[in-house]
Amino acid sequence: MMRLLQFLYCIYALVLFAILMLMVLPFVIIFSITGKIKGGNLVYMACRAWARTWYFLIGIHHKEIYEAPHNNSTAYIFTPSHASYMDIPPAVCSIHQPVRALGKYEMVKFPVFGIIYRAAVVLVDRSSPEKRAKSVRALKAALNHGLSIVIFPEGTFNMTTEPLKEFYDGAFRIAIETQTPIKPILFVDALDRMHWRGFFQLTPGICRTVYLEEVPVHNYTIKDLPQLKQKVYEMMEDCLRRYRKYPTAL
Repeated sequence: MMRLLQFLYCIYALVLFAILMLMVLPFVIIFSITGKIKGGNLVYMACRAWARTWYFLIGIHHKEIYEAPHNNSTAYIFTPSHASYMDIPPAVCSIHQPVRALGKYEMVKFPVFGIIYRAAVVLVDRSSPEKRAKSVRALKAALNHGLSIVIFPEGTFNMTTEPLKEFYDGAFRIAIETQTPIKPILFVDALDRMHWRGFFQLTPGICRTVYLEEVPVHNYTIKDLPQLKQKVYEMMEDCLRRYRKYPTAL
């Protein structure tokens, strides 16, 4: 019986997701023609309204926890944890300042959603070094315009039993090269709301975002990148262990 109820709940949530997506699409198209900066900011506002409405209708309670003060007027490189596709709605709901996220190019292939996705993120195509470099230039351009950016340092879903996967260098290299502080954030309940195995693992409940203390980078150079990456990793790992239960390390 419980499996049937969850299946029906997931169908309900999926139908609502599609309806809200179709409702927001015209606004995204209109906003997109007003320019990359202004239009992109408006697109994010529309996506935030979409995510919050969907959350409310499917019984998910969004909550933000600030372990340190946060300044919405400062441009940051946000480095969230990445457990499932359920990381996307809290990212949109939680960041209350102009922002652009790095997103996989493959996602634009989905009908309708792909149009919104293309308008909201900086696409990365990993098929060649040239295309990856183009994405990095786009992220740096966003920072130069005073926008924050979001890069998942794990790259892909963490499908291990550990709090985090090993981090890639990209976010930390850009932080050092542009002298932009890093702001770690954790979506500590995303895996409970929807497992990485698929959409039909979706459940209602709380979905918390934890803001950690910002990490200034003015004392770091490229040769210090491993130390910066390790510092942020340890901060995020410690936080996840405080909010979730994991096997105790030997």
